[in-house]
Amino acid sequence: MDIPGTPASALTALVEALDSTAVRVVDLTAPLSAETPVLQLPPEMAPIPRFSLEELARYDERGETSFQNGIHTGEHVGTHFDAPCHWITGVEHGDVSQVPVRRLVAPAMVIDHAAECAADPDFLLEVEHLQAWQDEHGPFTAGWLLFRSGWAARSRDEAAFLNADATGPHTPGLSVAAAQWLAEQTPVIGYGVETVGIDAGQAFSFEPAFPAHSFLLGADRYGITQLQNLDQLPPTGAVVVVSPLRIVGGSGSPARVIALLENGSH
Repeated sequence: MDIPGTPASALTALVEALDSTAVRVVDLTAPLSAETPVLQLPPEMAPIPRFSLEELARYDERGETSFQNGIHTGEHVGTHFDAPCHWITGVEHGDVSQVPVRRLVAPAMVIDHAAECAADPDFLLEVEHLQAWQDEHGPFTAGWLLFRSGWAARSRDEAAFLNADATGPHTPGLSVAAAQWLAEQTPVIGYGVETVGIDAGQAFSFEPAFPAHSFLLGADRYGITQLQNLDQLPPTGAVVVVSPLRIVGGSGSPARVIALLENGSH
């Protein structure tokens, strides 16, 4: 409780800002359902199970006063969090239950190349793009770098979202050099995307393959995927809250991701 005549606490000020809409909350999470697009893996790999609900009770003889479901899904379905141990390079850094909660609340840095991705679905962020963002907005901090590609507009159409043909998926992402540079030369704690995974669709053919996973998770950084509403965020000034389930032994988890930003900042 605040003492009259003393400044309001930071938390009290935040609640007041939310109540007055001086600060607004933006949901960056895609709805999770049986229709949620799922990454298609090569035949030699076990497929990722789709999300589904199993009805356990619905105000009936199975539970007259309750409605509840069982949940069946892969860890990496929908808007989800990649823990370091999701990739072999990050196994020493622990599972999703071991992620320090302080790292789940951090500033957002939004880099927007939606126009380029609309023209070229295989568009890759290069080191030069990242450096140009810093020249305009300042150095990267210990926060989330969020790549706005415009891909969220495709999220209700799995074929358009995965955008695959005989040569594999065609979705934007990081080049090998950019992934390595982010992991080794910046303090970012995580990288978020609108696409189905943190790597580009053609990253299976890169050297090394899947460099965003390999370099970032190997450096004890995190990934979040299938984000929405990034067009509502400014390049800097928002704070992101990422809430994966604390699954012991888990390589990741579906997550609710929100952003806090001052009204009028975008």
